[in-house]
Amino acid sequence: MAKVNEVYRCNICGNVVEVKQGGDGDLVCCGENMELLSDQEAASYK
Repeated sequence: MAKVNEVYRCNICGNVVEVKQGGDGDLVCCGENMELLSDQEAASYK
């Protein structure tokens, strides 16, 4: 379940997304679940 303001990265293509509206389910890119970044890691993308 993705929550508002969480940041996720695709480990295959490097796509990065920030959640603006939370919801059920998983974030998927390139056929695999995206990785939830820590606050420290996410700060470098904001």
